[in-house]
Amino acid sequence: MSFQEGDLVLLVTGERKYLKRLGRDFSLNLRDRLLKFEDVVGRKPGEVVKGFCLLEPTLEEVILLGFERKTQIVYPKDSFYIAFKLGLSVGKRLLEFGVGSGASTAVFSQLAGEVWAYEVREEFYRLARKNWERFGLCKNVRLENVDFSIVELEEGLFDAVFVDVKDPLPFLEKVWKVLKAGASFASILPTTNQVSSLIKSMEGLFCDVEVLEILHRPYKVNPDRLRPRDLMTAHTGYLVFARKSM
Repeated sequence: MSFQEGDLVLLVTGERKYLKRLGRDFSLNLRDRLLKFEDVVGRKPGEVVKGFCLLEPTLEEVILLGFERKTQIVYPKDSFYIAFKLGLSVGKRLLEFGVGSGASTAVFSQLAGEVWAYEVREEFYRLARKNWERFGLCKNVRLENVDFSIVELEEGLFDAVFVDVKDPLPFLEKVWKVLKAGASFASILPTTNQVSSLIKSMEGLFCDVEVLEILHRPYKVNPDRLRPRDLMTAHTGYLVFARKSM
């Protein structure tokens, strides 16, 4: 496989990364190095040209470097783990509401058979669709611009749910009804008092409750001076997991 016109290419030089669409007007000028379309087209992933390593981007890099956002996204460090905890697989149907920019949905859709997603704010609904269409993602996602509270759904329809709204408490009973017995629940919240309120409200509806946060601490890749970078993606949210009880 070699890079062709229209492909996404990840350009890596030192600790810097650039995500670009390879078009005839493509160029990247970094100090004394100018990379043009003809320097990249026809090259294979892994080749180094003018100090840039040419690579195919991963979904994580597409989200972090390519997604347009108007709010804080669910970072891949959280969304990949959430997908793992929810036990997503090809034969499972996921419910998600509070889609935002669509970053977490892009992760979930890679693993789940179907994702039914709801976003009440039209600007976020349009933004999520724009991000997915730009990168050819989320073909198995049913996204609706509607308040989840008024959506009519069958009981026991979903194998898992991810809730990313300011206050998930008013939705708990409805979520419980549309989940299958023993199905997985996940939510992300920014503050501990919100988590405490959620845990209290889950009593009698959910069991096996867990609360955690994920801190991502990268290191400077210098074999002679290996140490943490000055900045890290620390607290982005508290993750709450549980299972539907009967």
